[in-house]
Parts: sequence; structure tokens; C-alpha cells
Amino acid sequence: MTAIDTLFEKLRASGKKALMPFITAGDPNMDFTAKVLKRLQELGCSMAEVGIPYSDPIADGPVIQASYTRALTNKIKLHQIFDRIEQDRNTLTMPLVSMVSYAIIHRQGPEAFVESAKQAGFSGAIVPDLLVEESTALSKVCRERDFNLIQLVTPTTPPERALRIAQESSGFLYFVSVTGITGERTQLPEGLVDRVGWLKSRTDLPICIGFGISKPEHVRLLAPVCDGLIVGSAIVRCLEGANRSEDEAIASASTLVKSLLEALG
Repeated sequence: MTAIDTLFEKLRASGKKALMPFITAGDPNMDFTAKVLKRLQELGCSMAEVGIPYSDPIADGPVIQASYTRALTNKIKLHQIFDRIEQDRNTLTMPLVSMVSYAIIHRQGPEAFVESAKQAGFSGAIVPDLLVEESTALSKVCRERDFNLIQLVTPTTPPERALRIAQESSGFLYFVSVTGITGERTQLPEGLVDRVGWLKSRTDLPICIGFGISKPEHVRLLAPVCDGLIVGSAIVRCLEGANRSEDEAIASASTLVKSLLEALG
């Protein structure tokens, strides 16, 4: 079992749900990234998603795209991300998941990427541009190395395809709440709760909902039907002022996270 498997087992036993913030690695540098991860852990987040900057993001909205651009402008490299995360693993104990393009995994080689990610302290990877039809080989590598491959189900995914995605995934399923790209929304789509409930009744995998979640009312609406909630753009927006003041950026993100955790109960 991975740290993610163990986490959801404990959360389910206690009737609790996970809050999973997303942050961009290396925006503006890895020392700041490490500070943010430690703060998120102190606040009580269950785990964190760490975005690996990529020049051609697939589903990321303007806020996250801009953060990737800032990190790449500062010449962040994959090995720097892994090295800095590994350096803090004694104190950073919550599970970490990488959000990474398959192009990066392919360039490293699936076995080499998974080994390096595990060594750094990651428990799994979300690969948004990997089709389920092409995921069997990577899924096999991940299962052999006890590393979770987390795949995405969208509002337009046909039911039979959603079940196939669940079969090829481990750790949890990432349920995309809206069609389109990531970003903050004032409202979430009608029928979302029913769609998640349908899938939840047909798989034992935990289901985490992401895209568009930014407000306590979103959390209160969705928490009863899922196992966890992923919050990205709203947190990245809070952190984008780190070049001016790291303390103010972390304080802004902390205020948001506290409100979301309070809503989660």
C-alpha cells in the first residue's frame, strides 16, 4: 500500500474527507515551494498536489499556466524538484502527488521517472494527457513499484469509459467537475453530485473532485459525495505575489485553506 492508500483508509474509517491543495513546484523557487508545503501540512491538509512545470499544459487555466511560466523562466528542472522534496521528507510527512505531463515521463522513461519520484517522496502521479487506451504500460510500471497512477474522469466521459479508467487507476480517481480548463468558478455545474455519486457506487477507489473549487460553499456541497477535494487555481493565485513578499503570499493562502478546512468539517 502507498501512503495515499493508507491515508484514504484512515479517512474513511473516521468519516473524514481529504483537502488536497495544488501548488506549482519552483514558483518562484523550490525553497518557497518547500515552505508552502510545510505550512499546508501544519494547517491540516491531508495531502498535496505538486505541479511539474511544463511549457504546453493540457488543461490548466491562466493562473496555473502563468505560474508554470514563472517557474520555467527561473530555469526550474525536474531533478531540482525531486532533490528539494527529498531533502524535506523527514518533516514533510503528508502524501504528495505530482501533476505531470506524460511527455516528461516519456522523456525520462517510465521506470526511471517512477523510481526517481518515489525516491524523492512522491506517492503517485496525475497524468492529465495520458489516454486510458495508452495507459496500460505505465499503469503496470506503477503497480509493480507500489506507486499510484491517478487518472481523470470528466463530465463528458461515457459511463463505460469511466469504469475502464477506474480499472487502470490506483490511489484515487480525479473527477473533473467542469468541462474546460482549471480555474475558479462562482458556480459548479448542475448534476455534478449525481454523476460523482453514480461513479462512487461502481468503484472502490476514492474519488476526489477538482477544477473550479475555490469557495467554502463548494466544499460543503461536494464533500458528502466524494472522498476529497482538490483546490488549485485559487491557492496558486494567493501565492503569485511571493516575489514581492513570501510571508504575505503564504498568509493569503493560509487564510483560504483555513476557510476550506473549516467547511470540510
